[in-house]
Amino acid sequence: MGKDIRFSLVYRDMWQSAGKYVPRVDQLVRIAPEIVKMGCFDRVETNGGGFEQINLLFGENPNKSVREWTTPFNEAGIQTHMLDRSLNGLRMNPVPADVRKLFYKVKKAQGTDIARSFCGLNDPRNISASIKYAKDAGMISQATLSITHSPVHTVEYYCDLADELISKGADEICLKDMAGIGRPVSLGKIVKYIKEKHPNTLIQYHGQTGPGFTPASILEVANAGCEIIDVGMEPLSWGTGHADILMVKEMLKDAGFSVPDVDMNAYMNARALTQEFIDEFLGYYIPQRNRQLNSLLIAPGLPGGMMGSLMNDLKDNQESLNKWFRKRNKPEITQDELMVKLFDEVAYVWPKVGYPPLVTPFSQYVKNLALFNVTQMEKGKERWSMIADNIWDMILGKSGKLLGEVAPEIKKLAEEQGREFFTGNPQDEYPDKLDEFRKEMKDNNWEFGQDDEELFELAMHPEQYRAYKSGEAKKAFEEDLAKKKVEGGGLLKGTGSESKSAGAQTPAFSGQPSSMNVNVNGENFKVKVSYGDEGSQQNTDSAPKQEEKPVAPASADALEITAPLEGKFYLTKNTSETPVKVGDQINEGDLIGYIEAMKTFNAIRADKAGKVVEVKNAGEDVEEDDVLVLLG
Repeated sequence: MGKDIRFSLVYRDMWQSAGKYVPRVDQLVRIAPEIVKMGCFDRVETNGGGFEQINLLFGENPNKSVREWTTPFNEAGIQTHMLDRSLNGLRMNPVPADVRKLFYKVKKAQGTDIARSFCGLNDPRNISASIKYAKDAGMISQATLSITHSPVHTVEYYCDLADELISKGADEICLKDMAGIGRPVSLGKIVKYIKEKHPNTLIQYHGQTGPGFTPASILEVANAGCEIIDVGMEPLSWGTGHADILMVKEMLKDAGFSVPDVDMNAYMNARALTQEFIDEFLGYYIPQRNRQLNSLLIAPGLPGGMMGSLMNDLKDNQESLNKWFRKRNKPEITQDELMVKLFDEVAYVWPKVGYPPLVTPFSQYVKNLALFNVTQMEKGKERWSMIADNIWDMILGKSGKLLGEVAPEIKKLAEEQGREFFTGNPQDEYPDKLDEFRKEMKDNNWEFGQDDEELFELAMHPEQYRAYKSGEAKKAFEEDLAKKKVEGGGLLKGTGSESKSAGAQTPAFSGQPSSMNVNVNGENFKVKVSYGDEGSQQNTDSAPKQEEKPVAPASADALEITAPLEGKFYLTKNTSETPVKVGDQINEGDLIGYIEAMKTFNAIRADKAGKVVEVKNAGEDVEEDDVLVLLG
């Protein structure tokens, strides 16, 4: 028999790469025994950023979820691993060191064996701290190479990075091919180098399948000495997800490797349960495009883990742009047209901001910057006219060192805005804060939880945790889901090319909810959901439509400061800032607030001067061109 190859099921990432939400804890504990019975997995990915924040958005305690989800695998002797973002912990922005240290202690206590630590910039300083914290907590440290393909991300670069991370104490190395754009031969060379120089260091390969390289990449890394391959399973394999366990097993078996058998009865049960979860509610948040391979993704290199949010953002921006076009009697744009413009702009923007590997959060930053550029230019405005503060932090080096050079025009823009580049250790910018969160827990009489896990949750996700504790998170989720069910869908249907409107619907893939659980007077019924022209669908064509009237551009001396994009309006983003209020005198260029859109806070500055006579309430949803501040 040939060399053994083992498999890890990335069940969490399967969902995150498909759409917005992941299963509830009651669903996870139902499927865990079937995954164990499949008998082909040495490891299962049990948690990471998606689980933590999204369970909070459900109004569900993620600590309870992680403990119950890991238990069946712990008892079966299957190792569990989690994903962490090094300096960013489990979130989009940097985390204080004391919170990071508590993170690993909590996750180890909850049953997670392996910490897969990556830095979106591959900065060894950020990853080395995670290696130390994970090992101090008794976890296996799996340091990660975030794979991308660019003129500066060479085979030699990744080999040197692996050497450095292993010298810092990493027990294992993961090749995280998060966008699936790693070239198979190059990946094989990286693995071969590591195995020859560090024969006792285990290597695990993680690849998204979106652009189509992944099966070839799996074969190359296996031939070069990789021991463990991350896989997905139907109905969420392929697309922006991961290669299916059945295909990978057969391919490697034919190549002469020794691979475990799959219990097909258990596989079918797990497959059916996953489909049931999709049908119940998760399918409402899975865009159809994410179930397809798309080689257009090769050029922009966007990762599978963010494609769910990207397609929803694209839909929202298409609607916003078309609303703007209609008001001005301009031709509308299709989703395909907007997507191609976005992908082209990502390819243009990426080298300009120093080639950050396109992985969370920097993939979102580059995508957001590109999307802002596209929408602004479509409206006749300048490229780079809107760069969010956290995107600036990446450009300026506050999140880690960029491998490529920032373009001269970006440097000039930074200088004009009084922004300085940072060359120190990123962690130094974010002082310890656990004591502040301890005080908040005590002031609210909140339980600290087993192993301080509730304290950790507040410190890692302050806003989401507060919304969870108040009940607002659960209320908002249930209202949103109810709305989607009434609308009869939520999947992004069709390609966008068949209509100028994002509302056009065509039959979706099998993940479209086919049944729904309905409670009537305390009694549960499971009903079939019909689509298209099957009679049960409400005919909305007869409903009166409100005509949108064209508007003339605002005059140059108008005393309104309006929203340049849709999102949620905030007067400040932290307690160190002073909110604008009625009676204040503001000058052109002054900060008047932020609009949160696509996971970034976008600074809104006054484009005229005057005295504030009215200001939008903080936390309100705003549409483009809504008045934020009225000047007198």
